[in-house]
Amino acid sequence: MLLVVDVGNTQTHFGAFREQELLEHWRFATVRQSTADQLGAALGNLLGLRGYGLEDLHASIVSSTVPQLEPEWTAMASRYLGHEMLAVGPGTKTGMAIRYDNPREIGADRLVNAVAMRERFGGPAVCVDFGTATTFDVVSREGEYLGGALMTGIEISLEALSERGARLPRVDLAPPKSVIGKNTIDAIRSGVVFGYAGAIDAILRRLYDELGEHTEVTATGGLAGLVVPYTEEIERIDELLTLTGLRLLYERNS
Repeated sequence: MLLVVDVGNTQTHFGAFREQELLEHWRFATVRQSTADQLGAALGNLLGLRGYGLEDLHASIVSSTVPQLEPEWTAMASRYLGHEMLAVGPGTKTGMAIRYDNPREIGADRLVNAVAMRERFGGPAVCVDFGTATTFDVVSREGEYLGGALMTGIEISLEALSERGARLPRVDLAPPKSVIGKNTIDAIRSGVVFGYAGAIDAILRRLYDELGEHTEVTATGGLAGLVVPYTEEIERIDELLTLTGLRLLYERNS
């Protein structure tokens, strides 16, 4: 089996493929202080719940936006899986042309999403990834990675509102009941969710203008399910898009 690991700032999403079939996947909170031993123990426990063991993992790949955790994951693979884990970064073969001023600046997760979008739709295509930051990654009609946009994630926006507003309470993210909130909590949820959805739509429309045509749009990430129902421009959610991209990158680099 192939282990694929997407380490985000807030959550880590990983799964196990047998050829092109995703057998199982999990999410847990990203803890920056995690050691290789802790990661190995957590992985072994989760695999055991599905009747698998660490010995069933014969290859692995990691994409990490948290620099200190990438070496811990690769050390875990060396120690507990008995092989070298492939880490997505400069030099990784993507199978697509990169039209970015400095390709080394591209976040590994953004590159992985672009590879998955190109494989599925060709181009033009846009991936919107809802995580700690919300990223827009664009693939041209010719299948090139063009770049995109990056904005503050919805959770950070909500936290900043309560931290900077002395009389505003901390609010859990939840679907708003209506645009007109009848209390402070509902008013915050309305403003944050509807406002965020509107911002997403506005950026996508500007992307269409620059591309010169409407394009395929897919959302992914842990918070996509909260925001996407209130957007007008996003056509689908694929929570497994990044894991699929990691599988494709492993195949192109093995």
